[in-house]
Amino acid sequence: MEIALTKMSSKGQIVIPAEMRKDINEGEKLIVIKSNGTLIMKKASKLNEKFKEDLEFAKRTEEAWKSIEEGKGIKMDFDDFIKEMKKW
Repeated sequence: MEIALTKMSSKGQIVIPAEMRKDINEGEKLIVIKSNGTLIMKKASKLNEKFKEDLEFAKRTEEAWKSIEEGKGIKMDFDDFIKEMKKW
């Protein structure tokens, strides 16, 4: 794993450190994902079906947590929970 330090400008621009952008070409699109204070950046050209599934799962999970925090959660016993999970 590589780690580098950067900062954001007053215009919201962030410089990707040179050692981190070796395989990123000028004009290449990047996806930025923010979740709980963590930013993830990925080359858009590297999207694959698994990544799209992961994004959809993350979105559904975040929506579920918001629902639970708003008191809209559903309580059920273990066996009913397992039956529900098998439907997925």
